[in-house]
Amino acid sequence: MPEVTGRGPARRGLLTAAAAGVGAVAVAAPGARAEATPRKGDGGGAGRSRWATSWATAQTAPTESDTVAARGLTDGVFTAVLRLSAGGQVRLRYGNAFGAVPVLIGPVTAGGRPVTFGGKRQEWLAAGASLTSDPVDALRVPAASRLTVETRLPGPTGPLSFHRNTHASHTVDGTRTTSVFLLTGVEVTGAHGPVVAVLGDSVAEGVGTPDDADLRWPDQLARRLPGSAVANLGVSGNRLLLDDARFGPGGQARFDRDVLALPGLRTVLVHLGINDLQQPPAQTDPARVLAGYRQLVLRARNAGLRTVGSTITPFEGWIRWTPEQDAVRQRINRAVRTGRLFDAVADFDGALRDPARPSRLLPAFDSGDGLHPNPSGHAALAAAVDRRHLL
Repeated sequence: MPEVTGRGPARRGLLTAAAAGVGAVAVAAPGARAEATPRKGDGGGAGRSRWATSWATAQTAPTESDTVAARGLTDGVFTAVLRLSAGGQVRLRYGNAFGAVPVLIGPVTAGGRPVTFGGKRQEWLAAGASLTSDPVDALRVPAASRLTVETRLPGPTGPLSFHRNTHASHTVDGTRTTSVFLLTGVEVTGAHGPVVAVLGDSVAEGVGTPDDADLRWPDQLARRLPGSAVANLGVSGNRLLLDDARFGPGGQARFDRDVLALPGLRTVLVHLGINDLQQPPAQTDPARVLAGYRQLVLRARNAGLRTVGSTITPFEGWIRWTPEQDAVRQRINRAVRTGRLFDAVADFDGALRDPARPSRLLPAFDSGDGLHPNPSGHAALAAAVDRRHLL
């Protein structure tokens, strides 16, 4: 995988031309930071923005067991190593969704280059708000590369909004962590394929795949679609309908912040529902789940977005599976497949189920717990998403 430096290859063009090669481009001029001023169409919806989210994560509030995030940092340094999808010029986004006080951000570097906010090396991130950097001078990143972002937090910060487990290695004050603190997105200018957000749970997040392997199914989807920008908004334990103190706001509650705020977005893929069935209190009424999907579709269409719904995968063998839950799952899946609810459907159930026993994962795709697929299963999920449904 390419290392990110101050210069890198990039190419804008048709998706079908992406495999032909990558051409050289000029680095950003010092005056390019003026582009950080919001422009008409710079928000989400209908792919109008020149910016697209190449890497993303969704935030939750820390619990008492999340010691670093709950305690916060004073003169701390968080270093994130991020796997990008699309490439191009870079800017960063930070979020303080669950914070009670402002947090001072900076100095920050990305790919070894200084990051500024309105021309300044430090800026305040307000409680409950987001903060977007200027385009990073003299930095262009290749697609499918890794980008190192180092963020100093002078603090004391108080509790930090964070993502608990990205299934990738980062450091906080030199100590390894798989959590990401405050950083929510890397936005780029070089996406020339589908721009997709995955609103998902632990499977999208990457449970069942090894850390640092980039084998989560959204990663594998991005590799199938050169030039695409794929924002992985999977949160382990997340539901469609209910909030949870540890697993965060449900899909309906976080949709506006996590999905609609993304620039340049064209399509949202909804990969939620299994936790509504199996986590107590379990949802036993399929009509409630379908109504939740319907509301997400309406909100997405109001923002000019396409929606792709995924069927709920089998999970017999999981510690809380029951035949009654499986019957609800199958009723939901029939409605998703046939009910014209979403603009398109990714049949994840069909991709992973064992034909000899459709209530369970195919053994070759099972990570061992009955619910989460292994890397081969993640590859099957990525293959189940039709590129034509994302454009």
